[in-house]
Amino acid sequence: MKAVLFEKFAEAPKLVTLADPTPDVDGVVIKVEATGVCRSDWHGWMGHDSDIDLPHVPGHELAGVVQAVGANVRNWQAGDRVTVPFIAGCGSCPECHAGHQQVCLNQEQPGFTHWGSFAEYVAIHKADLNLVALPESMDFATAASLGCRFATSFRAVVDQGKVSAGQWVAVHGCGGVGLSAVMIATAVGANVIAVDIDDKKLARAKQLGAVATLNGTSTNVPEAVIELTRGGAHVSLDALGHPVTCFNSIQNLRRRGKHVQVGLMLGDHTTPQVPMAKIIGQELEIYGSHGMQAHRYGAMLDMISSGKLVPEKLVGDRISLSDAPKALMEMDRFQSIGATVITSF
Repeated sequence: MKAVLFEKFAEAPKLVTLADPTPDVDGVVIKVEATGVCRSDWHGWMGHDSDIDLPHVPGHELAGVVQAVGANVRNWQAGDRVTVPFIAGCGSCPECHAGHQQVCLNQEQPGFTHWGSFAEYVAIHKADLNLVALPESMDFATAASLGCRFATSFRAVVDQGKVSAGQWVAVHGCGGVGLSAVMIATAVGANVIAVDIDDKKLARAKQLGAVATLNGTSTNVPEAVIELTRGGAHVSLDALGHPVTCFNSIQNLRRRGKHVQVGLMLGDHTTPQVPMAKIIGQELEIYGSHGMQAHRYGAMLDMISSGKLVPEKLVGDRISLSDAPKALMEMDRFQSIGATVITSF
């Protein structure tokens, strides 16, 4: 198979030919039809993830067709159109037994714990637990964008943030995760304020339902949010993962408000400063949000099927596998509006 491989961290990946994967007894091999290029992939390439062993094939946002099935798999067969959360649960630990595969004690992640989807084929473990069937009406590029950014945002807004109609929601960072959060929070009836430093991304957020936008380079973000909302956001998300956006997201909350940390804080950003006096004195709630379980996809897919959510609007550039090394290396300094998706192999 053709695949993108890097042999050293932070050195240019290459397009190479590798042996096709085979399924384990509980897994499947998927023919990749589309896979997203995500900032998490950039973190992995930079060496910020201890799960990665070199040489390595990145890629964790994927959709495709089941190609081969392990002997113990009962729910899937060759030809099925599928996607998968970026976290694959083991099915045996206490968290999996409780339905919390997104924090599985023995989780596996394609593109991190094993070779991923920047390739023609990818192996997925524990298929009966972790695969999700795709509606026939959904194209593969849209489906690939669900696996990390959109599904992560859905859990952050709906399950962790518990956003409800009429609440004020601030979204800090309007990349793929942030724009997804704007759309989802709007769909459940919230008033969304989008924050970024790129006016083009803010304009896109406005199109997706944000009632107000703020450019962080020209305004004091917490003060502006508090003024717009007459007291602060009920729920605020850091969808970027940076000490500044994390601090601002907490600082712009109203009393007893809720901060959800969605953007990864890795490398030099693992220990950001937070306004602890405000957290204590105003009884703020701080939540993490890490992916979404396969069994929760049904609620999200139903909202997509009904037209309340339109994730295809968030798909940006469609590129070939040969373009992926350049796109990966540029993730930290340039991101297109919408999710960049590999659709040609």
